[in-house]
Amino acid sequence: MSGEVLLLRNMIVAAMFAALVAVVGQLQIPLPIPITLQTMVVMMAGSVLGARWGAVSMGVFLLLVAFGAPLLAGGKGGMAVLAGPTGGYVWSWVLAAWLIGFLSERSAPLSVWKLMLYHVLGGMLLIYAGGVFWLVTGVGLGWKEALLTGVLPFIIGDLIKAAIAAFVSYGIYRAYPILPSRGKGAKA
Repeated sequence: MSGEVLLLRNMIVAAMFAALVAVVGQLQIPLPIPITLQTMVVMMAGSVLGARWGAVSMGVFLLLVAFGAPLLAGGKGGMAVLAGPTGGYVWSWVLAAWLIGFLSERSAPLSVWKLMLYHVLGGMLLIYAGGVFWLVTGVGLGWKEALLTGVLPFIIGDLIKAAIAAFVSYGIYRAYPILPSRGKGAKA
C-alpha cells in the first residue's frame, strides 16, 4: 500500500473509532459517574489502531467534546463537562489508547491474554488514576472517597469490558491486521 493510501486508511479508521466512542456514549446506565461502553472502545482503539492512531482517534473525540459536541453519556459536551467530576476519566482516554497501542505494537504475536493485560493496565488502571486524581484535585474529594466512588463500583464491569475488548480486538487483529508491529526484529 502506498504511503498516501495508508495515511488515508488510518485517518478513516481513527475517525470511525472516534465515532464509535460517540455512539456507545449514548447507551448508558445513569449514575453520578455514568456507566457506558466508551472505555471499551478506547481499549479497542489502542489495540487495533496502535499507539499513534489510537491516541489520534481519542484526541479527535476529545476535541469534539471540548467544542461542545454532545457525545458523552447523556448527550453531554463542552468544557464544563470536561472540568466536571468525570473529566479526569475522559481526559485520560488519549493516553490510555496510546499506552495500549504502544504495548500491543511491541508484543507481536498478540494473544487475547496479552490484550486483556494491556486493557487492564491502560484501559482501567490508567483511566482510574486520571479520574481519581481529578476527583481529588479538581473536585475536592478525599482520596478514600474518590476511590470508593470513582473506582470500586466500576471494577467488575470494567473487567468485563476489558475482556470483551480483548476478544474483539484479537479477532480484528487476526482478520485484518492493521496494527503496526514495532517489536524485536520489526521494521520501524
